Amino acid sequence: MQIVETLNEGLKRAYDIKITAKDIESRVDAEVKKMAPQVNMPGFRKGKVPANLVRKMHGDAIMQDAVNSSIQECVQKTIEDNKLRPAMQPSVVSKDGKEIDPKSGDDVELKVELEILPDVPAPSIEGLKLERLQVEADKKTVDEALEKFAESQKQFETAAKSYKAKIGDQCLIDFEGKVDGVPFDGGKGEGMAIELGSGRLIPGFEDQLVGKKANDEVLVKVTFPDDYNVEDLKGKDATFDVVIGEVQKPKVAKADDEMAKAMGLEGIDQLTELLKGQIEQELNGLTRTHMKRKLLDQLASSHDFEVPPSMVEAEFNQIWQQLEQEAAQEEDPEAAKKEMDDEKDEYRDIAVRRVRLGLLLSEIGQANGVEVSQQEMSMLIQQAAQQYRQEDRQRFMEYIQQDAMAAAQLRAPMYEDKVVDFLFEKAEITDKKVTRDELEAAIEAEDEAETKPAAKKKAAAKKPAAKKAPAKKAAAKKPAAAKADDAKAPAKKAPAKKPAAKKAAAKKPAAKK
Repeated sequence: MQIVETLNEGLKRAYDIKITAKDIESRVDAEVKKMAPQVNMPGFRKGKVPANLVRKMHGDAIMQDAVNSSIQECVQKTIEDNKLRPAMQPSVVSKDGKEIDPKSGDDVELKVELEILPDVPAPSIEGLKLERLQVEADKKTVDEALEKFAESQKQFETAAKSYKAKIGDQCLIDFEGKVDGVPFDGGKGEGMAIELGSGRLIPGFEDQLVGKKANDEVLVKVTFPDDYNVEDLKGKDATFDVVIGEVQKPKVAKADDEMAKAMGLEGIDQLTELLKGQIEQELNGLTRTHMKRKLLDQLASSHDFEVPPSMVEAEFNQIWQQLEQEAAQEEDPEAAKKEMDDEKDEYRDIAVRRVRLGLLLSEIGQANGVEVSQQEMSMLIQQAAQQYRQEDRQRFMEYIQQDAMAAAQLRAPMYEDKVVDFLFEKAEITDKKVTRDELEAAIEAEDEAETKPAAKKKAAAKKPAAKKAPAKKAAAKKPAAAKADDAKAPAKKAPAKKPAAKKAAAKKPAAKK
């Protein structure tokens, strides 16, 4: 094995590696001897199959494994011997750019390129001063929440057949939609409950049911939106033959012991305490968000060092992908995209800030013994596995356990929170009582200050997500700005993964420790 450094510039490193055919052949011979006692072949007793026949039967697979394991060991040895801390998965390709043929019997010559993590200056964590904006979950706030909760529990009761529907009532309808007199797919339904005035259906649909009674037959005329997701229906005029089965009047639930007991609680006092606890948890979350952003601002302003371009590019691509998805939902996607392009450099600055803060938090955590325990990691894996189907969960858990990069990505958010909590303990904190509006305004101001490009974007109505007719309209979404306070604290460094004999593709990693 021969390793020659060909580039040592800033955070970039490159090496030429040569694995001789003799080394590979020795590895193959050792593997054949290891396998021979386990091989069964007709005409031979177990363990007595000649080595040349074992090689004939399994030679290709053994050679492939020998080449792959040799590459893995060489890359790992290069990293260890040179005391490197890779920022991303190293790029491993054949020196001539061609695919490696394990059966060729030739030497394997590789080119390994990587970026390393910078030497982060000893973080300055003394003298941190933070203000904790606190909001009290007072009686008025809890009473308002209780009232809203009761309103959300409202039920509907059948009205007299002579009763005429009005806004706020609910109608049970059967319907069939037609375009040019011809029924279309997805345009028919039975027993659909629609609350008039909810805005759930195509504009104009609900309005035409106002004033109608049970058993009325109504011809509803509407026009599908131009941005409807069914191409054949965009902008088309349509009619719906509607039969109203029932008109139902709302029956607002009263916040009392009866409502609470119907929910399995002891009474209204217990429900009130539960709601108060939820409000306190939410307010504490907002308080922490504001403190964390102020903390990261202080760290960012007092530390400056070079960051790996590959990590910045990976972070920037993540930001950009999110912004492109948001731009596609704007009323004028092209204008939104142009605005993004004009501010591309500013978004890249945000990516640099995120990466630098992540490395900084990692350094602080490492220097102060911050760890994510095995028990906590197991809990994270279990929680993440719940998003998969039952039959896929075990496979996901095995993947996380075997893939150090994936495990690092999963660990990173909890690690960041632990480092932030450690810094909160070190900081001098003063408390200040504020209203919820004041706290939310402070957080919004931080958003605008830290994500200037995103803050400049004009609020625009999103496209409704069209569904089967009579389609519901999607609720407007709040754009998720690229937030500079998402430091993504690095997790522990993942070891170099086993590269295939073919070109090893660089993966986007979690930030590393």
